[in-house]
Amino acid sequence: MLDSYMREVNYLRVSVTDRCNFRCAYCMPPEGVQQLEHADILTYEEIVRVVGIASRYCGINKVRLTGGEPLVRAGINDLVRGIKQLGTITDLAMTTNGSLLANQVEGLRQAGLDRVNISIDTLDEDRYRDITRGGDLQKTLHGLQQALQAGLEPVKVNVVLTKALTEQDLQQFYELACKLPLFIRFIEFMPVGYHGIDEGLSVSQVKQYLTAIGGSDLQPLDDIKGSGPARNYKLKGMQGVFGFITPISERFCQLCNRMRLTADGRLKPCLLSDDEIDIKTALRCGASDERIAGLVMEAVKQKPVGHTLTSSCQDTFHRRMCQIGG
Repeated sequence: MLDSYMREVNYLRVSVTDRCNFRCAYCMPPEGVQQLEHADILTYEEIVRVVGIASRYCGINKVRLTGGEPLVRAGINDLVRGIKQLGTITDLAMTTNGSLLANQVEGLRQAGLDRVNISIDTLDEDRYRDITRGGDLQKTLHGLQQALQAGLEPVKVNVVLTKALTEQDLQQFYELACKLPLFIRFIEFMPVGYHGIDEGLSVSQVKQYLTAIGGSDLQPLDDIKGSGPARNYKLKGMQGVFGFITPISERFCQLCNRMRLTADGRLKPCLLSDDEIDIKTALRCGASDERIAGLVMEAVKQKPVGHTLTSSCQDTFHRRMCQIGG
């Protein structure tokens, strides 16, 4: 499935809920955001149907479940199992804050989840509690360990570059990647929706610090399957990998292969655009598979050549990141 700029689109990110048990400072205000009513959210059956149609008719073979926090939605294993049983999705992943992961890892693995990304923006317990507004770092790290033991690999750690991240954290992330086969990815801060925290270190500064910490230059790695837009590197002695994702300073729109399905059933051709196509109404009005497939292909054709967001601009998007699924 090619878009108007001859990019192959084979990846669908599915937000299963807009709810989250954290209130991360760069994601939402302390009181949270206005939540969708239960009836407004796609059912698991509707999500499985959309994924099945998108895979059979449109070539989607990679799916990531996101939120909000996907693990706060009851019965998430049923959704994982339903997507896996389609037999058309070769890579089924989840992005989570990890706080509820430890007790759900085994069920997710048995249902068919392939791998997880865990958001950890600092390894200092106090700063972690502050930035998440109440999160417990030890619970998240326990979830990470359980994911590794369950074989949900590669386990990726998403680190947003905010002022919560310090040189001390980089030392600790380096030590963690020396001990464990983690993909630790540093992601440029994107001012989408609510951003109640300032961006922090730049990618170039992080690279400089890591080079000093490791005592050698970062060694670039060839493309790694499943790495998406990350540019990957290693330092001497590491089991893991460092990745850098630069949606602002070094845009990778020319490589974009993804679309997003929001929890309330809108298909977004681009994260950094307000353009949406209403899938839910068609689903609930009895539309045929062919009609749904047509809406998916319409969204693909609407993918823009690139976004115009900069680190300094105040965006005007009507959805916050937690309402899109990232």
